[in-house]
Amino acid sequence: MRNRKPQKTIYLEVDKGKKLMSTYPFRLINTENDEQLKDKNLLRGRTSKAMGFSFQEDARRFVAGEELEIAINTAIAVGEPLLLTGEPGTGKTQVAYYAAYKLNLEPVIHFQVRSDSIAKDLLYHFDTVRYFHDAHLRRQDELPDKNNYVEPRALWEALESEGPRVLLIDEIDKAPREFPNDLLHESDKMEFKILETGKIVRGSHENRPIIFITSNSERRLPEPFLRRCVYHHITFDRDLLDKAVKKRTDEYPGLSEEFLDMAIDRFIALREFTLRKRPSTGELLVWLRVLGLNADHYSKYLDENLSELPYLGVLIKDHQDREDLERRRF
Repeated sequence: MRNRKPQKTIYLEVDKGKKLMSTYPFRLINTENDEQLKDKNLLRGRTSKAMGFSFQEDARRFVAGEELEIAINTAIAVGEPLLLTGEPGTGKTQVAYYAAYKLNLEPVIHFQVRSDSIAKDLLYHFDTVRYFHDAHLRRQDELPDKNNYVEPRALWEALESEGPRVLLIDEIDKAPREFPNDLLHESDKMEFKILETGKIVRGSHENRPIIFITSNSERRLPEPFLRRCVYHHITFDRDLLDKAVKKRTDEYPGLSEEFLDMAIDRFIALREFTLRKRPSTGELLVWLRVLGLNADHYSKYLDENLSELPYLGVLIKDHQDREDLERRRF
């Protein structure tokens, strides 16, 4: 890649002869310029925030496809969670936000599973440390009310909402093996007991939460859990990919339709190459945004030699994959 001096203004080529001005200089770090960057305000002009969308905002642009929509409608109809699998970056998390947007049930209640998560974390949290601290400061006959130390969590919020809510349980395969089965027991009954206080939290079946569960298939989930879910695997689909790219053209306005088609072709060629970690749809969208930032340089042609693609670090995340591409070059 050629080194060029930092620019204070770049112009992005647009199809209809217009130009979009960007005040952010793409090349702040340059081998030809040894002076320390003095104008730190230049960093404030980064487009990272403008390029990135929250899950809720991006739901308006999500392309589901007929098979996924059937799976969503099936899960809602039978009142079972929808378990979603697929490559990282295929939009599993986004599905819940898409459904909430379509059903006018925003915002989504998002529970992010961790390696130490237990089913109780989805129900409530009892602040044991604060309770015993306060109890220690009082006489035994004046113990604090335990109800003041209970914090509702995701499923509790969903059960006590005035209407149905969309509940997302993200990356369930990260949790210990007991988590999936314990989770479904509570959601099936639509109630649970707070052990510390004896209170029963109940929800109405008319307001049953619409539950989405994602998994990256890092380990096999228990069969009793799988039996009680509707399942859908998000596969890579070129037609849906084209639609997703075209829905986001405002994110990379300097790239023509012909260039976008060429970029998608190069992306598909990368995926068809034997890689340890294939790039996903999400990585393609980031790559296009980067190309759009520097469209004055990369708006005409992309090399058919995949190892020469610009900003390859956005797409290839394994050094052996990169070496294999280089060897293929020769």
